[in-house]
Parts: sequence; structure tokens; C-alpha cells
Amino acid sequence: MSNPQHRDADFERTYRRLAPELERQVARLIRAPRPVIEEACQVAWARLVGAEQPLAARAVPGWLLTTAAREAVHALRAQRREVPLERDGEVIELPARDPGPDGIAELRGRLAEIRRLPVRQQRVVWLHGLGYEYSEIAERTGDSRRTVERQLLRAKRTLARLAA
Repeated sequence: MSNPQHRDADFERTYRRLAPELERQVARLIRAPRPVIEEACQVAWARLVGAEQPLAARAVPGWLLTTAAREAVHALRAQRREVPLERDGEVIELPARDPGPDGIAELRGRLAEIRRLPVRQQRVVWLHGLGYEYSEIAERTGDSRRTVERQLLRAKRTLARLAA
């Protein structure tokens, strides 16, 4: 086993050498605010430190760039799903969404149709409706991305048949 102090010193040198360039490269690849880029890079470094298997020295820069870029994209997608509740320090008032009696009846009908789907399809429909990407649904359910696509397609076909 290698000496932990030696490993820490190697990591520190690597970090000082690669960190500024990593941020520049990620910023070139992904259009995102600076804090998103910085956070994505820090997540990549943290994953490198916590990796079970050490990477070859020549693979580290590419691995960091790929990991940080993916993390930045993931963070941007998450931000798009979030609704800001304040702007310039003032709370944004959201308009009430009152569908009325007919709208409520229609929504209850749609919910009843979803409940007629198999449990597996219900799960992916709900996750997709909440804004999760196929790959995120696959990660949560333990299915492959292709399986998620198939389950959603089957669910949509069944719901279309029920609505007709």
C-alpha cells in the first residue's frame, strides 16, 4: 500500500495543476453560471478522491472533464425543474390554479386511468410527469434506459386507448 501522506501530496499537486484548466474546459463545453461550473468541478474532484479504484495518471484529466461536464448538465436540468419563489429579494406570487368542477372531474378521470396501468408503468409515468429524464428514471427504478422508454411508450398507448 502507498503512504497516505504521499498520496495526499500527489493529489494536492494534481489539483493545483489541473483545477484551473478543468474549470476553463467545462465552461467552454457547458454554458452555465460560474457557480454551477465550480460546483460541478468540485463534485468531479470529490468523486475522484472517493473512487474505489485509482485512475491512471494520464486518464485523470479526461475523466475529470467528463464527470464535471455531466454534473454541470445535471445541475442545469435540475434548475430548470425548480420554480424560483423570489426575484430580487421579493416573493413571487404564483397565480392560483383553480381548474373548476369540470376540470377536477377530468383530472380525477385521468388519475383513475393511470391507476389502471400496471404498477411498473405507473411508476415511470409519475416520475416522467415530475420532470425526470429517462436516464434519471432508469437510475431510480433500477431499469435500463431502454426499458424506461418501452414502459412509457406502452403506458402512453394504453392511456390513449382508454381516452378514446
